[in-house]
Amino acid sequence: MKSLTRNIFIVKSSKNIITNRMRPSACQPLSGTNRFISGQIKEAKIYIDPFNCIMRESDCHIKALTYFTGTALLILALGIRGTAHAQNTDPQSSDTAIATFAGGCFWCMEPPYDELDGVISTTSGYIGGSVKDLSYEQVLTGRTGHAEAVQIEYDPSQISYERLLEVFWRNIDPLDAGGQFCDRGSQYRSAIFYHNDQQKQLAEASREKLNTQAGLPGPIVTEIVAADIDDFYRAEDYHQNYYQENPIRYKFYRWNCGRDARLEELWGE
Repeated sequence: MKSLTRNIFIVKSSKNIITNRMRPSACQPLSGTNRFISGQIKEAKIYIDPFNCIMRESDCHIKALTYFTGTALLILALGIRGTAHAQNTDPQSSDTAIATFAGGCFWCMEPPYDELDGVISTTSGYIGGSVKDLSYEQVLTGRTGHAEAVQIEYDPSQISYERLLEVFWRNIDPLDAGGQFCDRGSQYRSAIFYHNDQQKQLAEASREKLNTQAGLPGPIVTEIVAADIDDFYRAEDYHQNYYQENPIRYKFYRWNCGRDARLEELWGE
């Protein structure tokens, strides 16, 4: 297949979420041009529209990226789409348990748990605030007290809470009290929301161990907070399994946010 290069402009913002076309005047490109374009890859029949996307970062950023089409790109673009997790109507059965972690953008906290044996489902949502029946737009203001979080249903006979804690720590920056990576504000704070005394004891022990043995360049500021399972509000459907449903946009966001670079700096490869 003949290669074809195409410049694609990606627009992202954490202040707003936009699901229809945005007026070009709402965001000015950094490249000095006022012209916005969509990228079309003819061979793969893929259309990328920068105005029909979810906006996540604090300021509008435009990255001109050159893509080479072909078989490899087609596989990357289509991704491996998994089955969406259904909403858990029975929060905790006798054979399963619930863990809830806040680690910044909940899109990025689902993947490391979905790949673990013993994890039944992951759900993105909000926890830790006082407002009832809230929306994503409300949480973004930082005034509801909620944090973006992921709630994990798991089988304790296959995977331990201690193992879930290990995965949590290595997917966050525990030294950052102002948010996580490029996402700033209390709604992106890191926290462990425990649901019983055993989870509290294990969380506190793991934090103390990291503080004394991990050799981190500063004290851990991640909160350990009591929360009822019912305090968790499931996020809107378009947030669930975002990394599977929108693999290209997810990868753009994660790269541009500097998440992996900071995690490698803290924890190594």
